[in-house]
Amino acid sequence: MTRKLDGGITRSGEGFDGVEWNILGQRYFPKAICETTFAFEANSEPGQHVPVHVHPTQDEFILVQEGELDLKLDGVWSKAKAGDLVRMPAGVPHGYFNKSDKPARALFWVSPAGKLKDLFVALDDLTDIEKVLELSTRHEVDFLPPEANE
Repeated sequence: MTRKLDGGITRSGEGFDGVEWNILGQRYFPKAICETTFAFEANSEPGQHVPVHVHPTQDEFILVQEGELDLKLDGVWSKAKAGDLVRMPAGVPHGYFNKSDKPARALFWVSPAGKLKDLFVALDDLTDIEKVLELSTRHEVDFLPPEANE
């Protein structure tokens, strides 16, 4: 990972250096990677989600670009629509869910970058949920028990 941010444009629907990850069926495109931040586009089809989890050392943001996402942030449900910015401080449990009947697209970023990019590389095309949870914990992402998603 570079210490400084590389200047330039990463096009919509494309990843930095042409990279795309499939993480449990969702398409992720890295947009910017450096020591201080990691930004990525996530594309979620209806019914897809990322369960409630915690980043103990990173603040996370979501800028919804298309569609809408239902969010559980610190135990409270809310809805974010296109143009909304979601702020999720380090240590606060959060998850997002596409409960609509339309695809959603959003720009996510975390600061500092931490180990999240390395986690996404490890999770690409992985389908074993136990392995996903194990790798996530090793990369500073802690998933809560399933009842946290209710």
